[in-house]
Amino acid sequence: MDFLNAMGGTAAGFFGAVIPFLIVLSIVVFVHEMGHFLVGRWCGVGVHAFSLGFGPELFGFNDRHGTRWKLSAIPLGGYVKFHGDANGASVPDPEAVARMSPHERAISFPAQSLPKRAAIVAAGPIANFILAIALFGGAIYFGGRYEMPARIEAVVPGSAADRAGFLPGDVIRSIGGSSINSFSDMQRTVSGAAGSSLAVTVERAGETKDLVAVPDGVEERTPFGRHRFGRLGIQGPKASEAKLVHYGPIQSLGLGVYETYFVVDRTIDYIGKLVTGRESADQLSGPIGIARVSGEVAKVGGIGGLIGLVALLSVSIGLLNLFPVPLLDGGHLLFYAFEAVRGRPLSERAQEIGFRIGLALVLFLMLFAAWNDILNLGASWGARGT
Repeated sequence: MDFLNAMGGTAAGFFGAVIPFLIVLSIVVFVHEMGHFLVGRWCGVGVHAFSLGFGPELFGFNDRHGTRWKLSAIPLGGYVKFHGDANGASVPDPEAVARMSPHERAISFPAQSLPKRAAIVAAGPIANFILAIALFGGAIYFGGRYEMPARIEAVVPGSAADRAGFLPGDVIRSIGGSSINSFSDMQRTVSGAAGSSLAVTVERAGETKDLVAVPDGVEERTPFGRHRFGRLGIQGPKASEAKLVHYGPIQSLGLGVYETYFVVDRTIDYIGKLVTGRESADQLSGPIGIARVSGEVAKVGGIGGLIGLVALLSVSIGLLNLFPVPLLDGGHLLFYAFEAVRGRPLSERAQEIGFRIGLALVLFLMLFAAWNDILNLGASWGARGT
């Protein structure tokens, strides 16, 4: 009976994670590919297929323009195949283009002007950023935000805040020259600055004081995976002091832009620290990790939590696709930059080598992220067992 109960719990956990994951990923991928599709259509390029997922087609239909809209068996991405593409990654097919009639060539992707090709490629990541801004801003507009004053109620003895000279009653006004309007603003700034010196301005008994703090680096294992962040060691106001603040549409949109920028900034900061050896790669996650997070968010945060996760994942995928790696959108834009400088495209051989290197890098990153997910999953199960 215990075995059956365990199996039932495992199956429930599996579907409880996979279904939210597929919903979240499908929305993000659909919007990304729709960006490519719409701008391609506006530029007069023929579209052979719009696929949600890879591999064999499960079902689909043709629209009046001859585009095949389909749902494919492997739900880990998607693609738009334009006229003249060799595959869904928009790798050009020069031989096929050479055999085309003048009319067919005119609507092929490789035959478009450089600005049009760049706009079509960039439209996918841009669509992801627009989606994130709309979701972040919409959530703030319709639900408001709980905010607490950035006032210190207590300081942990021996903590970074204690060493820096913070005192109970201090109100944090700015960090690094940036205004702090709430306790959550302070937490966000500090969490990404472990080991870094921060110039902090506080208001104390009606006077302004300048302090320098170096947040301690802290690592915690959460239901969402391993998390490393900076901590000052202070206690903020009681939860009862939190006030629900509502914003108008323009302010909400601006906050949506800020939230999107914040995710981009933190991601780039993490990658920079990763390259320079100041950060570990064990926080990278792949599909397994995202599925775990989706299940936990759906269980804890419901629909609102999943909307936030869609926005977060949309920013991440948009930014990832802008990396200058051949096969990704950023790799295509890199080739177009070379073309703009040289006055002609790179040779077919150079592009082929680039795409192969890009494929190898993408596969390596996927395998590495999957391995991290497996290690984190094993650690999570081990923690539950103890």
